[in-house]
Amino acid sequence: MITMDLYTFIQLIEGVLAFLLVLYVFSRNISKYSKKSCIPEPSGSWPLIGHLHLLGGKETLCKKLGAMADKYGPLYSLKLGSRRVLVVSSWEIAKDCLINNDRTLATRANIAAGRHIGYNNAILALAPYGEYWRNIRKIATIELLSSHRLEKLKHIRFSEMDLFIKELFGLCAQNRADNCAQVTMNEVLERLTFNINLRMLVGKRFSSSTYAQVNSEPWRYEKAIKQAVYLFGIFVLADALPYLEWMDIQGHVRSMKKTAKELNSVISVWLEDHLRRKKESQSTCESDFMDVMLANLPEDAVISGHTRDTIVKATTLILTLTGGESTSVTITWVLSLLLNHPSVLKAAQEELDLHVGRDRWVEESDIKNLKYLQAIVKETLRLYPPGPITGIREATEDCCIAGYHVPKGTRLIINLWKLQRDPRVWENPGEFQPERFMTTHAHFDVRGQNFEFIPFSSGRRSCPAITFGLQVVHLTLGKLLQGFDIRTPDGKSVDMAEGLGLALPKLNPLEVVLTPRLSEEFYKCL
Repeated sequence: MITMDLYTFIQLIEGVLAFLLVLYVFSRNISKYSKKSCIPEPSGSWPLIGHLHLLGGKETLCKKLGAMADKYGPLYSLKLGSRRVLVVSSWEIAKDCLINNDRTLATRANIAAGRHIGYNNAILALAPYGEYWRNIRKIATIELLSSHRLEKLKHIRFSEMDLFIKELFGLCAQNRADNCAQVTMNEVLERLTFNINLRMLVGKRFSSSTYAQVNSEPWRYEKAIKQAVYLFGIFVLADALPYLEWMDIQGHVRSMKKTAKELNSVISVWLEDHLRRKKESQSTCESDFMDVMLANLPEDAVISGHTRDTIVKATTLILTLTGGESTSVTITWVLSLLLNHPSVLKAAQEELDLHVGRDRWVEESDIKNLKYLQAIVKETLRLYPPGPITGIREATEDCCIAGYHVPKGTRLIINLWKLQRDPRVWENPGEFQPERFMTTHAHFDVRGQNFEFIPFSSGRRSCPAITFGLQVVHLTLGKLLQGFDIRTPDGKSVDMAEGLGLALPKLNPLEVVLTPRLSEEFYKCL
């Protein structure tokens, strides 16, 4: 009996030891797996708000997130209130997201700006992935922004650019002594791109005289669009802490509702005008984008709860928001960089003189031969992408990113500003060197195929207006450089500080002095 008890005791001890050994090995494996599957996260998360306090201040968000990437790696996680957000800063992980997981990550997060300004997320850029988004994207890419449609409406951008150059020459001619003019370039460029977009969308524009009439529809719309661009580009507390939206601590939701009311009141007038003309003429004539949308959507159309009128107004709004503003900002950055690099500016003008000459104006058909001009634009888009941070995506199901398990509902953003300054890809990544796009990176284009350089993003949610945007940027830049010598008023370098907003605007105005380069008759015949 004693022997039996001892034997049982020994077996028991052996069993316990074996169990502890298995538990130890298993726990070590679990620990290794946990470390492997635990995405890096900055320290200092606070209760309830998470890492929100780390994102405050006046520095642009892309730079703050870029500094975190230097410390925590190309993929890290932030807890923003009740939301978990992954931040991607390398091209390899971006490729994993936008190719292997593109469908899973194709939907947009439901944010305050989309609800209150974007017609309850009816705008294309923030619409959730599904039937509605696919239908509107198809209309936008095939009917509105196709090469055929842009060719059909090319007279609009050509006439606006000619008028733009003519007005700049007129300012120079007023100063008979020096034959030059000091101009705030970002303001006149905003006017140009806004008029191009507005005429293509709804057939409206404003001239200098109309602009002074503060009650005119174009003036009201342009002012509200500027406010909307700002509101879309700032952080709203309610997006991280939805249960606090009713308090509107920052006042941003209140501003969004006010801005949305102004935008809708103007677009509604234009829509009624189009509907009335369509009814009176009984014509199928499509003179602008709003006509095209009305022709492609039946009067009683309802898609995902959005009526025809809402869809038309929402699409008009998003094409104005993302078209004019980002284009003028890009051209402003190009000119700022050129003024800080006079040798590049001179080389660009010499290329124009060589391939176009001074006896005619540059045309769109010339752009394909202006390789250096194209390289300048690419290098600007690398340093100052139109959207430095992609729109917020949200995982619709569990997925795997860079070997990490990512649960459904996790949000994701890609820091394009940081990604395109990767020293592994770009030598001297912070320097303006257009030549790289004619040598080491000559094969890179802007259409999302080279993930080291994706200024317009890639995949399903990439920008559908790339062709149109580049047409305006290249031709405007070509005409400016061909038509004028450009310098700063005091001969000093341009301040390159970035401001807050959706399209990474320049913080301070760009003041330049323009002097005509061509004979007077070339400006007068425009």
